[in-house]
Amino acid sequence: MPVVDMPLEKLRVYQGTNPIPVDMDQYWDKALAEMEQVDPQVVIEKSDFQVDFAECNHLYFTGVGGARIHAKYLKPKYAKGPHPAILQFHGYSGGAGDWFDKLPYVAMGYTVVAMDCRGQGGYSEDLGGVRGTTFRGHIVRGLMDSPEKLLFRQIFLDTAQLAKIVMEFEEVDPDRVAAMGGSQGGGLTLACAALEPRIKKLVPMYPFLSDYKRVWDMDLDQNAYEELRAYFRRYDPRHEREDEIFTTLGYIDIQHLAKRIKGEVLMAITLLDNICPPSTQFAVYNKIQSKKEAAIYYDFGHEGLPEFADMALQFLKNL
Repeated sequence: MPVVDMPLEKLRVYQGTNPIPVDMDQYWDKALAEMEQVDPQVVIEKSDFQVDFAECNHLYFTGVGGARIHAKYLKPKYAKGPHPAILQFHGYSGGAGDWFDKLPYVAMGYTVVAMDCRGQGGYSEDLGGVRGTTFRGHIVRGLMDSPEKLLFRQIFLDTAQLAKIVMEFEEVDPDRVAAMGGSQGGGLTLACAALEPRIKKLVPMYPFLSDYKRVWDMDLDQNAYEELRAYFRRYDPRHEREDEIFTTLGYIDIQHLAKRIKGEVLMAITLLDNICPPSTQFAVYNKIQSKKEAAIYYDFGHEGLPEFADMALQFLKNL
């Protein structure tokens, strides 16, 4: 088979390249403490879109920094007693997607909540307030400010805060909450479960936001990671601050959060992926210490994966 990365036997033991900040745990413990102080001010509004077996709503809450975050919130009308819930996270620059996409899980008796990432293609707010460039991307946003201003710090916390809110819904069993998503959504699925370890099951697909230095080393800092190249070309063209920059990015590198995950994981890994290279996917997968399974797609890149939606449904059927 063609190879875009290292051989599979090496991928299975690869432990990542991007440096980890020495205060990684303290950074995220402090971030979670900040999140806990936020009054989410949850507002639920009925959607114009409705079907017979589901109640479809817009959910809004206040995240860290005061931004109002939007999610689509669907719950089954006829479920008896507390039931499972699934959190869904979208790809980079996208949004929560159509109501239609969520209905199979609602028909199974599950609540489904799909978040819009702040500043991307949905209806969540991005209030700004960061020094330095905001050119061409969210990964680099905040690099010229303090690590606490990294935008993905805020987005990661939004996922954890949403999980906490959903777990407190009267109709939801807090011990039966899952998360799922592809690309950026896969990365946010892992970040969410790391920061809210009560997440029971995870279904990430070729996750984004992992092992930035490896992407750069492979000359794949383009497409989804293009902002890394743009940042260096404009603000550190001789890479005099390379170690500092990649270490700072380590705060929002999901491989360094993976040890916090407690839930069971089903992860799709694509070996011909030149958007999120296989080694970056394995970097996070290999650090997950909870029960896990990799669905390896040998001949696929960053694209739709046949049968994986069925695998995910079967995996979540007994949530």
